Amino acid sequence: MMPIRDVVIFPYMMTPFVVGRESSVRALEEAMAGDKKIFLATQHDASIDEPKPNEIYSVGTIVNIVQSLKLPDGNIKVLVEGVERAKVVSVADDEGFFRAMVRTSGFKVEAGPQLDQLISRVTGLFEQYVKLSQNLNYETMIAAIRVDDPGKLADTVGANLQLTIEEKQELLEIFDPIDRLTRVAEMLDIEIEKLNVDRTIQGRVKRQMEKAQKEYYLNEKIKAIQKELGRGEKSEIDELKKRIETAGMTADAQEKAMAELKRLENMPPMSAESTVSRNYLDWLLAVPWKKKSKEIRELKYAEEVLEADHYGLEKIKERILEFLAVRRLVKNPKGSILCFVGPPGVGKTSLGMSIAKATGRKFIRLSLGGVRDEAEIRGHRRTYIGALPGQIIQMMKKAGTKNPVFMLDEVDKMSMDFRGDPSAALLEVLDPEQNFMFMDHYLDVEYDLSQVFFVATANVLHTIPAALQDRMEVIRLSGYTELEKLEIAKRFLVRKQMEATGLSHEQVEFTDEGIAGLIQYYSREAGVRNLEREIGNVCRKVARQVVNSESGKDKKKLPKAVIDGAKLPELLGPWKFRDLETDKKNEVGATTGLAWTEVGGQILSVECTLMEGKGKLTITGKLGEVMQESAQAAMSYIRSRAHLFGLPRDFYRNLDVHIHIPEGAIPKDGPSAGITLATTICSALTRIPVRGDVCMTGEITLRGKVLPIGGLKEKLMAAHRHGILEAIVPRENEKDLPDIPDAIKKTMRLHFVENMDEVLKIALERELVALPMPAGNPGVDVQPVDETVAH
Repeated sequence: MMPIRDVVIFPYMMTPFVVGRESSVRALEEAMAGDKKIFLATQHDASIDEPKPNEIYSVGTIVNIVQSLKLPDGNIKVLVEGVERAKVVSVADDEGFFRAMVRTSGFKVEAGPQLDQLISRVTGLFEQYVKLSQNLNYETMIAAIRVDDPGKLADTVGANLQLTIEEKQELLEIFDPIDRLTRVAEMLDIEIEKLNVDRTIQGRVKRQMEKAQKEYYLNEKIKAIQKELGRGEKSEIDELKKRIETAGMTADAQEKAMAELKRLENMPPMSAESTVSRNYLDWLLAVPWKKKSKEIRELKYAEEVLEADHYGLEKIKERILEFLAVRRLVKNPKGSILCFVGPPGVGKTSLGMSIAKATGRKFIRLSLGGVRDEAEIRGHRRTYIGALPGQIIQMMKKAGTKNPVFMLDEVDKMSMDFRGDPSAALLEVLDPEQNFMFMDHYLDVEYDLSQVFFVATANVLHTIPAALQDRMEVIRLSGYTELEKLEIAKRFLVRKQMEATGLSHEQVEFTDEGIAGLIQYYSREAGVRNLEREIGNVCRKVARQVVNSESGKDKKKLPKAVIDGAKLPELLGPWKFRDLETDKKNEVGATTGLAWTEVGGQILSVECTLMEGKGKLTITGKLGEVMQESAQAAMSYIRSRAHLFGLPRDFYRNLDVHIHIPEGAIPKDGPSAGITLATTICSALTRIPVRGDVCMTGEITLRGKVLPIGGLKEKLMAAHRHGILEAIVPRENEKDLPDIPDAIKKTMRLHFVENMDEVLKIALERELVALPMPAGNPGVDVQPVDETVAH
C-alpha cells in the first residue's frame, strides 16, 4: 500500500506521478519485484510527509504498475492503470512501508430500460460539459465514454470532471455502479451550471469593453471631424474655461481651477479620475464669488418688519437696529456675529429670518444639533471616495450670494468624538479677523465669509466653549410675560392656527379670557410653542364639530364657537397645571424658591422635616454638589445663631434634619437656593410657618450675608406666571431692575435684602424670639446681629 497526495486514482484510469518518499519507494520496489500490483489510497492532509494509517482514506484503488523510471534526483516516475476499487481491512508496517489487507466488491448490474436511460443521460450531460469546457478534447472524451459498463462510464466521467479531492473521493467510495452513476449525473448538472454562469459573465465583460472602446473611438473621430471642419474643440472644456474666467474667483482659486481644467482635458473622458476633477470644478463654480444681495439699509423699514413679525422683545429689536445703523454708516462693514440665547419657543430662529427680511438678504439655516464630526464644517479632502465640501460651503452654494444671513441653529448642542471637534472648526468661521480666508478641505482654496451676517442660537451658554463665546455678541432672550403671550396669541398664533385648520372668524372666536386660560392652565412655559399647540388643538376640535354638523341629515349651521374660560375644560379636558393661588397657605417647613433652567425660570418647592436622631442632615431630590453645600452652609448658619432663633444651643444633638426638593427625578444645582434652604430649616426648627405668598432667591454665606444671583428676570417671570406677587431678592441684584418688564414691576412687590435676618423677618409669619445669652463663654462663635432685628 502507498499513500498518495493531491490526486484520486479511479479504476480504468492511466495516471503518471512521481514517487519521492522513502516508504513509498520501498513499497513500489516490493510491488515491482512481485506481481506489479499496488494499492493506492489518498491521504487526508497533503502537507503530512509520513501519514499514519488513520490519516489515509480507507477506500482506494488497486493498480497495475505499467512503467517506472528512476530519475537523477533519486525519485521514481511511475505510470499506473487503475484496476479495481477496494476498502482497507487492516494495515501493517512491514520493514518501512505499509502492507494492507483489502476487500474488493464485485457488484453485478442487471441491464434494463432504467439503466439505459441513466447511461444515456450521463453521456448527454458529459458531451454538453465537454463542449462548454475549454480544457478537454471533444473527440477523445466522446470516444472514452462509449462503453456499456455503467461502473466504467461513471469512473471515466468522474476522473475528467473539475472536482475537489473530497468530491472525487466521495465518488470513489460509492461501490454500487448505479448509485455512482446517479451521483455523477448530479455533479454534471452543477458543473454545467457553473460553466454557463462563467460564460455569461465573460460575455458581459467583453460587451462592456467593446462598448467603451467604441465610445472612445467615436469621441476621437468626432474631435477629428470638428477639427477638419475648422470649428475647433467647442467642447465642454471651453465652456468650463469661460465660466472660470467670469466667475470672479480670487487669483489663487482661478489658478487652481485652470490647473485642474488642464488635467481634466488630458484625461480619458470615461476614467474615474475625470469624474472627480469635473465634480471639483463644478463645486468651485457653484459657490458665489462675487454675486451679492443688494442690502436694504433703511432703519424705518427694518423696524416695521421687526414689529410686524415679533411682539415685545424691545431690547433685542433695539440691538438689531443699532447693528443696522452702524452698517449704514460704514462703507465696507465686516460680517456681524450675534448669538441669541434663551429658552425654547421665544422666537430665536424667527428673529434671524426677520433680520434677513429687514436687510433684503438671503436667509440660510444650518442646524448644528448632534453634529460631532469636524468634517461636517470643513468638508473632506478630495482623496476620499465620495468627498464633499463642508456644510458651510454647501449652504453658501444654496444661498447663491456671498452676503446672506447665515443662521447656526442649536450651537450649544454640538458634541465631539474621535472624528474631531466641530466647535473648534467654527472658531475660524465666526472670527471676523480670520473668516475672510476660510479654508474648506475639499475646495482647498481660501473663501471669503467676512460679508456673511452670522446669527447663532442656543438655549444655554455653559455648553458652548469659552473661545467660541468670545467670538460672538451674546443677546439674551428671556421668556414672555402673560400679557405679552396674550398679545402674541391674538396677533399671530390664533390667526395662524385658524388658517391651518380652515376655520373663519364666523366659525370660531377666541376671547381674551379663553386665551388667558390657555396660558395659565394649559401651557406654563417661557416661550409660546405649547400655547400655539393648544390653540391648534382647540381649532381642530371646533373644525370637527363644523364638519359633523354639515355632513349630518339636518345640516344645521353651527353657531359661532366662542372660546372662553368655561369652554376650555370641555374641549381640552381638565387643567394641566394647578392654580397655585389655592396653595399659598402658610406652612411650617415649606418655602417657595426660584430657579433658572434651560427652558426659563421655574418655582421650586423646598420642604424640611425633623426626626429624632443624632444630628444627621439628609438632603434629597437629585441635588448637585453646589446645592448640597448650600444646605450645609445654611445649617451651619442656623446652628451658630441658635439662641437668637429661640433654640437650645445643642438642639441638633437629638434631631435629624431631612431637606427634600420635590420632582426628585429632575437634576437641580446652583447656589441660589441658599436663603430658601435656610428659611425652611429655621421654620421647621422654630415651628413658625413661612408665608405662602412669598418666594425668594439668593446665595447664603456662613455669616448670613445674601449674595447676588443670575437669571433674576426669568425667575421673577416664573413667580409672576404662578401668581406669586411678592419676592425676596439680594440687594446687589437691584441693578437688574431695568431689565425687568414693566408689567412685573407694577404687579410684584420686591424686597431687596443684604442678610438672612432681613429675609426671616419678611418670610416668617411672626418674629423670632431669642433665648437669653448663657453666662460665660457660650462655646459658639456667634456672629454680630442687628439689635433691632434680634429684639
